[in-house]
Amino acid sequence: MFNRLLTIGLVVLIASCTQKSPNFNKELQLDWSFSKSGADEWYPAHVPGSVQVDLLINDLIPDPYAGLNEDSIQWVEEENWIYKANLQISNHQLNYDNLELVFEGLDTYSNVYLNDSLVLETENMFKEYRVDIRSLVKLGSNELKIVFESPIQRNKEFVASMPYQLPTAEEAVVKVSPYVRKAAYQFGWDFAPRIVTMGIWCPVYLQAWNDVKIRNVTLTAKQITDTLATYQAKIKITAQQAGEYQLSVYNTSTTVVLERGENLLTQDFLIVNPELWWPNRLGDQHMYTIYTSIYDGDLFLSSDTTDLGVRTVKLIREVDDIGTSFRFEVNGQKVFMKGANWSPLSSFPGSIADSVYENRLVQVKEAHMNMLRVWGGGIYEPDLFYDLCDKYGILVWQDFMFANTMYPPLEDFTENVLEEVEQQVNRLVNHPSIAIWNGNNEIDVAWKNWGWQDQYGYTDQDSSELRSYYEELFHEFIPGVLSRIDPNANYSSTSPLSNWGATENFNHHSMHYWGVWHGGDRITDYAKHIGRFVSEYGFQSYPDHETLKPFTSIDDFNPGDNESLHQKSYVGNKLIIKEAEEYFGTIKDLEDFIAKSQKVQSLAYKNAIEAHRFSDKCDGTLFWQLSDCWPGPSWSVIDFQGNEKLAYEIVRDRYGPTIIVPQIRGSDLDIYLISDVKYENNLELTIELEKASGERVWVTNKAIQLGDLRKKLVYRTHVKKVLDGFAKEEVALKLTLRLKEDILDVEYVYFTTPIDYFGEVDITGSY
Repeated sequence: MFNRLLTIGLVVLIASCTQKSPNFNKELQLDWSFSKSGADEWYPAHVPGSVQVDLLINDLIPDPYAGLNEDSIQWVEEENWIYKANLQISNHQLNYDNLELVFEGLDTYSNVYLNDSLVLETENMFKEYRVDIRSLVKLGSNELKIVFESPIQRNKEFVASMPYQLPTAEEAVVKVSPYVRKAAYQFGWDFAPRIVTMGIWCPVYLQAWNDVKIRNVTLTAKQITDTLATYQAKIKITAQQAGEYQLSVYNTSTTVVLERGENLLTQDFLIVNPELWWPNRLGDQHMYTIYTSIYDGDLFLSSDTTDLGVRTVKLIREVDDIGTSFRFEVNGQKVFMKGANWSPLSSFPGSIADSVYENRLVQVKEAHMNMLRVWGGGIYEPDLFYDLCDKYGILVWQDFMFANTMYPPLEDFTENVLEEVEQQVNRLVNHPSIAIWNGNNEIDVAWKNWGWQDQYGYTDQDSSELRSYYEELFHEFIPGVLSRIDPNANYSSTSPLSNWGATENFNHHSMHYWGVWHGGDRITDYAKHIGRFVSEYGFQSYPDHETLKPFTSIDDFNPGDNESLHQKSYVGNKLIIKEAEEYFGTIKDLEDFIAKSQKVQSLAYKNAIEAHRFSDKCDGTLFWQLSDCWPGPSWSVIDFQGNEKLAYEIVRDRYGPTIIVPQIRGSDLDIYLISDVKYENNLELTIELEKASGERVWVTNKAIQLGDLRKKLVYRTHVKKVLDGFAKEEVALKLTLRLKEDILDVEYVYFTTPIDYFGEVDITGSY
């Protein structure tokens, strides 16, 4: 079962050095073992990974995803754990002046020992750590040991001593998660179990160099036209000796003077007649390879390779005749954003195989999406994720990892956070897919609307202190670091900027519309409540029985048994059942419940996407969420095993480049086309009235010239005329859009509810 659930995959680091280069990168494929602190038993370990994964592989805990086993493994987070391995050092490696041990990610509090000497202390899951071990290692075997401290035990006394509790839905006696720079969803969320991991969750490697080392290269566009792209490269270099060196960036070379120690250089370069990088379905994703090298005379010392996509992305937030816009322009062209929120692919993020990322991003591309929002309660994803987004034309709305709480106004916490932010921005800034950085998830809207002040008993002084720190962190500190590294970056302090509770708010900024799930609104209300950019909304469904079956031991189906069904939402199954039975009839058993949950979710997403694309004021729709971190019900359209739910098919259909959107308003029927592309040729719309048996009653064809219009009314009539004397439950309208021989879209219009028309209906149409 483990191989199917928690596939172990290592990130392979490709060294960029040539035969002439004295530098090297080497991933350490070590034989790791692990033990509980204070115990004598040692077991084989997998790196990258986590202690829960290693305990499972060694049959020391039950499968956390099965049944109620989540509860039985909570003891793991309370213990300290030790990992160790023998690091073999060769004469060749000892010949280098600098030998750095690099940890791309340690989760989270750890002390690193080399030959019993403490060489590193860590306190942030999201930071890379490196330490020069040249003077500490010896020829042959060296013991590398990492002691991981429980984040619960580490913070318990300190948090309990604080004058107030910070907001969190964490189910624990002492709630430490706001103080820990760690993936928030692991402390439990409404789509995720509580599994607080520890361990070496990212690769470990050696980096050796002499004389000069290029640390980092960031590329900033100064000007992009049809004929010329001008860029500035900022190059961080460490030098052992001061002096003159030769620097080469792309097609330019110059002599530079380096001081001993850290240096920051800038170098402009040009790309003539640039080929632009475009989002999915709007053009090619052309990439340039930018080589940066430094020489001492003819001696090659160090290099960096960066992939560059030439493009501009601008976030337009301006007052207009509706309210305040929130829209994106790519390469000067307004682009309607179609996509989803991206949450972690597993409760064990260090154990996700590369193939899972590849498969998921292919599914994103094939569903006609052009944007993913990397949600702030998860992780900064590995390089592979962003490389694939570059490859497939998927723009990334990148949250910083802050979600649904206030944070402690402490100097060491701020220092820790800003180091994290600087590292992550430097790592990701060159990806053309990065469209916007977002400070946090839902904190501002929660502070203003969720009643935290009363719930947690904050005094006026407490509230002032917490809010002031919030303003500093997300309006000054973080955007300050971001703008210093990338002055062209788009930034929003939080998502959403407007709360869905007030009607006027739908005219401004970004919006998380949860009225349909949390607020008791109906599915049809998606058409009534439309934001300027809807960055969250959703409706739950269950995964297929084959995905769910290995993890539940339910003999007699009981939809009220939320815990056994892995239901984490406080709304539970009640809303699913209510809406599913209204549209599709009484639920009979578990299989029927699963099927109808997927149908009603599909109907919800269909209504929402059509409403957002149809609206003249909305410029983006990102549903929550794309996929799952464990097997259970959620708002996802792809389940934990990678299987596509029915809603995925509906999303792919409704995100298509050109779609038919029928609108029934009273006695009138209007048929619109919504398009992301320009058509030079005539389209043809075929309109057919069909009986439930499939028998055609009548058919008509209409030629359409769409051109570069985003929305066009192409047919208007009366419902009574369309019905042609038949009762509403007897017939449906089939609409087919063609470009020559190609079918662009097929849509059905039903004049009554699915249960009245079909009983059990394939919901590809409008109701």
